[in-house]
Amino acid sequence: QQQQQQQQQITDMTETDLVNLRRTIYLTIMSALDFEEAGHKLMKIRIPPGKESELTSMIIECCSQERTFIKYYGLLAQRFCYVNRIYQDCFIEAFCQQYETIHRLETNKLRNVAKLFALLLVTDGIPWSVLGIMKITEEDTTSSSRIFIKILFQELAGELGLGKLNERLQEPAAVQAGWFDGIFPKDLPKNTRFSINFFTSIGLGGLTDEMRTHLKNLPKTIMQSKPPAPAKQADSGSYSYSYSDSGSYSYSYSYSDSADSKRSGSYSYSYSYSDSPGDKKKK
Repeated sequence: QQQQQQQQQITDMTETDLVNLRRTIYLTIMSALDFEEAGHKLMKIRIPPGKESELTSMIIECCSQERTFIKYYGLLAQRFCYVNRIYQDCFIEAFCQQYETIHRLETNKLRNVAKLFALLLVTDGIPWSVLGIMKITEEDTTSSSRIFIKILFQELAGELGLGKLNERLQEPAAVQAGWFDGIFPKDLPKNTRFSINFFTSIGLGGLTDEMRTHLKNLPKTIMQSKPPAPAKQADSGSYSYSYSDSGSYSYSYSYSDSADSKRSGSYSYSYSYSDSPGDKKKK
């Protein structure tokens, strides 16, 4: 019995250790002089395996609480993305979660979070494939998500420049993989127009040149892809008749439709008579 008692493991359901870990991460982030010192101290914290997301979520939360965006948090997040692939995956997952629940954030928090992820994209801390979750259509966006996308792309254009940003969005590998099909939709004309109007309204109309060309050439593409209508084949038929003075008359007619084999047949009629009354008969 003593051995069984010694082998028993006690699980703390109060999550005291998790709360202490979050407190330690928060105090380390807020007390550091710069992002290099914060990164060095945070790397010394023994984070249990599987709890790396606590670090990423705390960085995002601290960033969102500021009145204005502070680049310190972006550089700190970038450092951890470079150090370990696990933290990069955590920030990718956090990006998806933040975008799905963006309607819960206030405008100020939304702005800070958008600028944080824009800095990670500019520095390649996270891959640009994360933008694949965005669909800029009237049905798939809300006012909050449109503000998030607006700030994100305006920040990207400010850091990279409109020309270089357009090059990144038009990379052959990214286009072939379909990373930005939701951002620049070409499935329906109304979705294409909505995306064009959205980027034009936020001052990034230069990103929509390809969509404008696609929309302009759409009628020609539809006409070329439309199969030609099958030529209608005319019905064929023949008839003949004969008549003689001796009192006989015959008539025959046959017809056929090459498109429908069921529409074919023949018809014949004959009539004979004699001059004597009441001797007329039909066949």
